[in-house]
Parts: sequence; C-alpha cells; structure tokens
Amino acid sequence: MSRIVQGAREALTIAKGEADPNDYAVHIPETIDVRRIRKKLGMTQAAFACVFGFRLATLRHWEQRKRIPEGPARAYLTVIDREPEAVRKALRAGE
Repeated sequence: MSRIVQGAREALTIAKGEADPNDYAVHIPETIDVRRIRKKLGMTQAAFACVFGFRLATLRHWEQRKRIPEGPARAYLTVIDREPEAVRKALRAGE
C-alpha cells in the first residue's frame, strides 16, 4: 500500500507542476505484445477485454496485428503487464 500512496503523492507533485521534470521520465514502448500479456495472465480474449475495458474486436485486431495500440493504450497495456492486480483493484466498481 505504501508504494501506491508514494506514487499518488509523486503524481500530485507532478500535476501541480512542483516536480523537476528531470526527476521523472515516462517510457511508453513503441510496440507491445498484447497476446503475450493476455496469455501471461491466463485469460481468454473475452475475459481480458471485459476485465480491462477493451472492445473484444479491438483486442483481436491488436493480437492479429491488423492494428497497433496507440500511445495511451500502449501505456495502459504496459501497466496491465506490470501490475495487473493494481489495475483490477482500481477498476472494481464501488471501491
């Protein structure tokens, strides 16, 4: 929990413009393997789409490489890849 609180405090400092931009960096990967992330979590396409808020057709297009996720989607998928339980917790209704 302390990591989450620390991250929230840092985010607030950045949002207020009080942080030195040289102290933080954001890395959004150019490419992301959506299928690998989903399989790592042991989820079907339908379950992954439902749990994380994607349209099933969009997920299929990404996995078939007919389309590639744009910047914000790549960032979100990166967070899902690294901290799936935190994302699930944040998205739960009523909490």
